[in-house]
Amino acid sequence: MELTSDALMNSLLALGSAAVVGTLWLWPRLARQRPLPVLGRVGLLTVTQASALAVLALSVNNSFGFYTSWDDLLSPGGTKLALTSNENHKGGAPASDALLQPTTEGGLETIGDLPKGPPEEAGKVESVRITGKETGLSDQLFVYLPPEYFDPKFSLVRFPVLLTIAGFPGTTLNLMKELPVIQTAAELQRSGKMAPAIVVLARPTVAPPRNTECVDVPGGPKTESWFTKDVPEALHSAYRIGRSPASWGVFGYSTGGSCALRLAMRFPNVFGASGGLHADFKVNEDQFTGGSLFGGDKALAEQSDLTWRLQNLPAPALSMLVVSTRKEADYPQTVQFVELAQQVGAANPQFKTESLYLDDGGHNFESWVRELPASLEWMGNHLG
Repeated sequence: MELTSDALMNSLLALGSAAVVGTLWLWPRLARQRPLPVLGRVGLLTVTQASALAVLALSVNNSFGFYTSWDDLLSPGGTKLALTSNENHKGGAPASDALLQPTTEGGLETIGDLPKGPPEEAGKVESVRITGKETGLSDQLFVYLPPEYFDPKFSLVRFPVLLTIAGFPGTTLNLMKELPVIQTAAELQRSGKMAPAIVVLARPTVAPPRNTECVDVPGGPKTESWFTKDVPEALHSAYRIGRSPASWGVFGYSTGGSCALRLAMRFPNVFGASGGLHADFKVNEDQFTGGSLFGGDKALAEQSDLTWRLQNLPAPALSMLVVSTRKEADYPQTVQFVELAQQVGAANPQFKTESLYLDDGGHNFESWVRELPASLEWMGNHLG
């Protein structure tokens, strides 16, 4: 049974219930103060407590998405693999040492409203595991290939890519289960409001359970390098995708939105467009980040402060979308950032910033679902 499956949760619930019933039934029979009855009572308590803790731990993991599979839990570092040629979508199978490997982990089968039908009509969602050559990090991602990808007329076409990053904490599945990114993108593409594009779903927690805010931590996980080097290299090795920044966009909500804006501003040679729903413009450091992410290096922290970058560094060649609501606690800071970005863009035409604000709504999926169609349509219009 998969780590995140309902079957495992139901089995643990049944075991816990049986343990409680068994304890209530057997306890009077083990009331005597002799070694065996005492050991029996200790055993009953151990089984009951272990069952309860297992259910609690699984519930927390399923809610926050620290680990998505048994491999993720038991071998979080993964195996370091080598680059292979682009064959798995040209009729051949990926080599055993490929950077990108198909996988059945992660619970894709639990999503019931994905586009259905033959790949050439409905597209296809693939579950893959990428192991980075640069960082050694390994994580599962989902890849949506549009119907045109399987059309012989487009066999020589390289498709644009939209890398979408979930929030923290949360699983990559949230980008289909709670925020229907693939479902919405497929409908927009079907209706002609979004050009055919490959949509890649990822999470920021590639070194669980730590929230690295998608930065390279000195002496720690190199999450920024994972997203800007390892993921693009692995995807290039497996799919027909564009190589120029104009072909690549990065998008996300909450922490994923902060990552998207920061990655694009720091690496415009990788991403030509970015969009962030309810993003922060400065790296937040708290108990979830394990304290300081920059080792107390002020200069390093400033490099990831988007306001500081706009005020002190040349504007990148980038199209950026900032989305929020007027009820968000940090709405004033968001407006200030957008105004500064647009002032910088007025003097630097290669840097463009647009914004979208809902009148109401908070930092939650209800707001993000409402913002998603317009945001994806914007992203599609800014992918080469």
